[in-house]
Amino acid sequence: MVRQLYPGRMPLNGVSLELFSDDDLRALHYATMDVFMNTGIQVSDPEARTIFKQSGCDVDEKTMVVKIPEYVVNRALIDCPSKFVLWGRDKKHKIVQEHKGKVHWTCFGTGVKMCNYKGPGQYETVDSTEKDLADTAKICDWADNIDYYSLAVSARDWAGKGAQDVHETLTPLMNTTKHFHHIDPVGENVEYYRDIAVAYYGGDEEEARKKPLFSILLCPTSPLELSVNACQVIIKGARYGIPVNVLSMAMAGGSSPVHLAGTLVTHNAEVLSGIVLAQLVQPGTAVWYGSSTTTFDLKKGTAPVGSPELGMISAAVAKLGQYYGLPTFVAGS
Repeated sequence: MVRQLYPGRMPLNGVSLELFSDDDLRALHYATMDVFMNTGIQVSDPEARTIFKQSGCDVDEKTMVVKIPEYVVNRALIDCPSKFVLWGRDKKHKIVQEHKGKVHWTCFGTGVKMCNYKGPGQYETVDSTEKDLADTAKICDWADNIDYYSLAVSARDWAGKGAQDVHETLTPLMNTTKHFHHIDPVGENVEYYRDIAVAYYGGDEEEARKKPLFSILLCPTSPLELSVNACQVIIKGARYGIPVNVLSMAMAGGSSPVHLAGTLVTHNAEVLSGIVLAQLVQPGTAVWYGSSTTTFDLKKGTAPVGSPELGMISAAVAKLGQYYGLPTFVAGS
């Protein structure tokens, strides 16, 4: 594999957690390469398909399926940085995201409701607003145990009025001095997010690129699709120097195989396809190997994010990210 990739062991102050062997990780990798070369990934965005095709991938325009040779994957992994910095408006809050580095914490999951306390035993549930978004950003700015702020609630009062996602970028940046991780970006508006950060730096685009105040997250669509929005978020993030978190949300037994090994192969293919696209657009783009993958509860029709299986999947995903020499981002602890 490329650059003597991570051997699968991580001792921490004398304590070692060994859930996956070297052979396990290699088996998952080679199964993923088989998916890339024989099954392929559906890439719904025409611009992204062109980028893949120009880089040596087999592209079927009728089915929108892209088959990625292993050498393209390996070249992209070589181009990925193993370390990058997330900046906030206050320099003391800059965060280093590093392969095998320190663990950092963020809030996660964009809610659409707030629960207001009315009195003893009395509560009301209402749509979240831009003010709620500002308030959650301020709370996370105060909380020492949260290293950077991820979009916590949606500005529902802007829904249907246009530019909701732009307000959900500007408002957090105004109300936290920490780095902002936008986990619900809209591809067609990434330019506006970038312009906000450039304006903060007095119009200096190079400074905004060197010290990114915000990063963006996108989710492939399981099983094995990069949607138009996901592709555009990746492409524009790479072009503008915005760190990109490619995060799969596959559900074992729902949108991916019921067996965890099969789900990990699906997950790995989805994440690596997005990472490869980012590096084809701009080699050296800062990327996370991300996961919120869990199981699907067939009885209740839910995705239990507190299940033991999610812990196992997140542990495996962390190992895969380390295997590829990448900073990782996983759900749960």
